[in-house]
Amino acid sequence: MFRVGDIVARRSHQQDIYFHIVNVIDGNPEERSAIIKGLNLRLLADAPFSDLVFKSPVEVMNYEREDNKMIYKKLHKLTSQRKAVQDDLKEYFEIPGRVLQLDGDQEYLNQCIRTYRQMGIEAKGICKSEVEQPKVIRKILQENPTDILVLTGHDGFLRGKKDFHSLDSYRSSRYFVESVLEARRFQPNRDGLVIFAGACQSNYEAILEAGANFASSPKRMLIHAFDPVFIVERIAFTPMDQIVSVKDILMHTITGTDGVGGIETRGQMRRGYPRSPY
Repeated sequence: MFRVGDIVARRSHQQDIYFHIVNVIDGNPEERSAIIKGLNLRLLADAPFSDLVFKSPVEVMNYEREDNKMIYKKLHKLTSQRKAVQDDLKEYFEIPGRVLQLDGDQEYLNQCIRTYRQMGIEAKGICKSEVEQPKVIRKILQENPTDILVLTGHDGFLRGKKDFHSLDSYRSSRYFVESVLEARRFQPNRDGLVIFAGACQSNYEAILEAGANFASSPKRMLIHAFDPVFIVERIAFTPMDQIVSVKDILMHTITGTDGVGGIETRGQMRRGYPRSPY
């Protein structure tokens, strides 16, 4: 028997991803299933109990250790590159772009906001479910001026569907598209408001067409919870007179061009002069 909170993997996927059980769907003993959420990937899925394997605390610790190593390497590379630039421009001070993130998952949101702040980025997080986001985004933008908007949560290509272009084939892509459309009605300029939207396996083309600068997922891959963070860091610390290199920015993500992509976008950092000694 599995319970809410258990950490499991799926036999059918070679136990490659670890999940929390977030809900148990009752039924006959042979038909019971669970709603599972990725520990580090923005995926919400359902799976029969027969496909699930319980993971021990030691296995979970090792899994999380490897994930943390990967995140640390990415963060260390980003901060080292930024420090090298800052050392060459010591007489200037920097005002990086501000970030507003709406996320359907409070746990992921907390992790992202904490990381933004560690990197010196002013960030605000608001937890709203994917279905709520289109209804509230305009009011939230009016009340929370920002340079960079991140719309995330959970998504997935639905089992049994075959049409990769139809929004009906996805768990949440329709809501990301509607949210981006609403945000663009508020601020049409893609450099006036930079938008990242999407989650695992999202309809990449539809989200970009709606007006996002960056989106997931070109190859309908699972994306890491921190992929949006790494993209935002590059935008927030690129000067406003420079265009962010799309290839460069995607190299700093965890899932790369299979999981995320976007268009040329102007940086959101302002440099000031002179730096005060106080």
